[in-house]
Amino acid sequence: MGEGPGAVALNVSRETYERLQIFADLLVKWNPKINLVSRASLPHLWSRHIVDSLQVYRAAPRTDHWADLGSGGGFPGVIAAILAAEPASDTRVTLIESDQRKAVFLRTAARECGVSINVLAQRIESAPPQSAGVVSARALADLTTLLGYATRHAAPDGTMLFLKGKTWGKEVEDARATWQFDCDAVKSETEPEAVLLVIKGVSRD
Repeated sequence: MGEGPGAVALNVSRETYERLQIFADLLVKWNPKINLVSRASLPHLWSRHIVDSLQVYRAAPRTDHWADLGSGGGFPGVIAAILAAEPASDTRVTLIESDQRKAVFLRTAARECGVSINVLAQRIESAPPQSAGVVSARALADLTTLLGYATRHAAPDGTMLFLKGKTWGKEVEDARATWQFDCDAVKSETEPEAVLLVIKGVSRD
C-alpha cells in the first residue's frame, strides 16, 4: 500500500501519477467497509491492481467512448479514465456497476481524482447499450458470459479487453462453441500465467 513506485517507474506524467496515488489512498480508506479488493491483495495494490489496469489501457486502441463492465473497485475503468485525462482527450468513460455502495465509491473516486466518469448503478444486462469503442472487464465472469455482456455495449467495430487467468485457453475454446471472434492473447505483465485477451469481430456462431 502506501506510496506507489513513482511516475518514472510507471512511465506516466507527474500529474497522472498524483491522480493514481489519490485513487490508491481512497481505495485503502474505503476497502474495510466495502471490500473493493480482497484483503490479501491490498498490500500489493499497485502491482496487482493498478499496474494490471495500466496494461489494459495501453493495449487499447484510441476511442471516444470506453465502457467498463462490473467495475467494482475501479479496475481497470477508473485507471483508464485517469490515464485518458492527460493529455486531455475526448474519451468518455462509462462504468457499469450494479452494487450501489461501489457505485458511490466510483463517483467519489472520479471527483477526488478530478476526472470525468459516468457511473451507471445498474445491472450490465439492463443498462442502456453504450455503443463503446472499447469494452473492458476484469474478474467478472467466464468468457462466454462476458461476450454476451460486452456485445450489448460494444460498437459494431469495437474492441473488447478482458484480463484472464491461467484457464484462459479453455475459456476461449468453450466460448467458440457459442461465439465467433478474433482473439489475441497478450501475456500479462503482472501474472506469469495470465493474459489480456484482445477480442474483435464478435458474432453469434
